Amino acid sequence: MLEFEKNTKERAILVGMGKIYTSEPESLDHLEELSLLADTAGADVVGVLTQARDDITPMYYIGKGKAEELKGEAERTEADMVIFDNDLTPAQLSNLEKLLEIKVIDRSGLILDIFALRARTRQAKTQVELAQLKYYLPRLTRQWTHLSRQQGGIGTRGPGETQLEVDRRRIRQRITHLENTLKKINRQRETGRKLRRSRFKVALVGYTNAGKSTLLNALSGAGVPVEDKLFKTLDSVTRLVRYDVSPEILISDTVGFIRNLPHDLIASFTSTLDEVREADLLLHVVDINNPEWEDQMEVVNGVLADLGVSETRALTVFNKIDTLETPSLAHALENRFPQAFFISAREGGGLDDLRNALVAASLRDMVKMTVHCGPDDGRLMGDIYKYGTVLETGSDDGDVTLTFTMPVPAARKLGLVEK
Repeated sequence: MLEFEKNTKERAILVGMGKIYTSEPESLDHLEELSLLADTAGADVVGVLTQARDDITPMYYIGKGKAEELKGEAERTEADMVIFDNDLTPAQLSNLEKLLEIKVIDRSGLILDIFALRARTRQAKTQVELAQLKYYLPRLTRQWTHLSRQQGGIGTRGPGETQLEVDRRRIRQRITHLENTLKKINRQRETGRKLRRSRFKVALVGYTNAGKSTLLNALSGAGVPVEDKLFKTLDSVTRLVRYDVSPEILISDTVGFIRNLPHDLIASFTSTLDEVREADLLLHVVDINNPEWEDQMEVVNGVLADLGVSETRALTVFNKIDTLETPSLAHALENRFPQAFFISAREGGGLDDLRNALVAASLRDMVKMTVHCGPDDGRLMGDIYKYGTVLETGSDDGDVTLTFTMPVPAARKLGLVEK
């Protein structure tokens, strides 16, 4: 593969079609997220084209006239690629590439490419490659496969560099292998999750780039790398904390959500999202300074419903209040969401109230009991201190009496209450 300078970027034109594109300012606002995705993938946006219609054309998705206009714009800007905010069929991708003679990527392909760029661990790499192969399998007849051998670039990372050149049979074999590998990884992670079930579990959820990793650092001192880019976190990161009289609390940062996440990506990341399914409490982190925050909340709630966790207790956390240009917005939202928390994870504002809420939540469903421990009960005493909060201690003739509170699941695990 040829090597390139680090500052080499592909030039991209963004395309969006639908009734939402009724005027240029609104179109640009709606394409802002696609622009951020393109930037995260490493592209320079050199043009934007929109069409306000919902009747999709089988050949180009957009109208034929608009496709010709797009060809002229690509030539004028010397674009290397076109990125659609919509999902295209394999035939539409092929037809557009023949017409434009440059790469064409749809929204799902771009998101998958970013996930390939971000994947670091074995599990994340396996999940992303599996999703990519399922996405590319029906798209093997694409016209720019030769470019992957010459240039690489956006849309050709991971299996995109090599797997587009192999036949369907070999790709299906690879998919089967990855699925089996993922099952083994998931079984290993399941063992770790079983060991954590006796603790109170909190999962941070939210739209991508809402500040979940920054909040995890603020609540736990985790030291998770933070960057103002989409999908910085792919693997769930879990940290153990304990506040004052609370039992031990596990706080997990999870992959950010986004509208129209590729179906195969959600399916591949199901084990990572198990951290969300098994949580006792969700912290729904919202970027209060994003003009699309309401739509983003709906997207997150929709994904949570798809995961079957819409009934899990959740606290809404409006983040980045330090960046608000109009503080009155926060006051208006406080009246609208009286149970929500308004914080700055970066500056620390409002975190004390949030920590107190976590303590209160962890103390729910607790059992208070007194246990007498003899000389042979050292392990039990250690588990009581590990999983519970000791309130009083006493001793009598070598025996130790402990009065403590403990989450019911932990007490069941230790055989202190009936299962």
